[in-house]
Amino acid sequence: MNGKQVTEFRDVFIRIQTDLLVVNDSIMTDRHHASNGNYEATDPQNQIGGIIPAFSLSGWLRHGMEQVVQSHDGTACHPGEANANFRKDGVYTRDLDAGYHPKGDCLDTEDGDGCVILDLFGGFGNRPGKVMRRPIKFSPVRSHVDYTRGQAEGHYRQLNRNVVSRNQEDGREPLRNISVDAVANVDGTWHLSFRESKPEFVGLLVEAIELLNERRTEFMHQLGGARNFGGGIVDCELVNPLYEERELQRVFNRGKDSTQTMADKDAKWADEYLPEFESALAERIEAES
Repeated sequence: MNGKQVTEFRDVFIRIQTDLLVVNDSIMTDRHHASNGNYEATDPQNQIGGIIPAFSLSGWLRHGMEQVVQSHDGTACHPGEANANFRKDGVYTRDLDAGYHPKGDCLDTEDGDGCVILDLFGGFGNRPGKVMRRPIKFSPVRSHVDYTRGQAEGHYRQLNRNVVSRNQEDGREPLRNISVDAVANVDGTWHLSFRESKPEFVGLLVEAIELLNERRTEFMHQLGGARNFGGGIVDCELVNPLYEERELQRVFNRGKDSTQTMADKDAKWADEYLPEFESALAERIEAES
């Protein structure tokens, strides 16, 4: 592998595209000051932006990474503490039988880093993770979106869902009303930062994003809520880490195609970099099995 070294891959960007994203009440908007007190939740003309927190995104990515580890005949750290008082102990036990090991059981390795999942996400005994998952800032105005800072175009709405009566006499009288925060037509980048870059980290990220993209319509791999209504079907791909900032911006410019230089970098990434990263991932999982 010539050129950029693995230690230089500190910041990577995932392209995220979805028609509908519902993460319950976790979306934080600027509607209170941006609307000057005149915000109407259902007004199609509102220009509300905000933040999509990284919590749901992180869980979605981690699940994809766990599946990759298991596809290599390894086991992944369970995200729950082994001594936690789970309300559904039977579910936790079945998780362990389905390709997981109790969180922290892998820390008896020579380097003390644990398995690749624990090494990346941390969280056991106040261990910091080695990948920082940033929130996504969104705006309905495309010209306000800076893709090099992990931002996205997205259109916020507050939706109402009613559970209504089913008998003829009450004529669909509402029984319960639920408000849902949603962002539609999301297209942008999710910025991940490695605190320490290792080739197996990059290899795991690449394979996880490919898996999540291939299985995007599977219930278990959709992002957020409203999954039965088409929410969280995410088209995702790793933006080539060899791109310069201006090339990353060009990916989202609908009026321009990729340049020959970008095509050359795509070939270089696929032919020279990816095989090394994927090999490093396979070797680490095999060593941990």
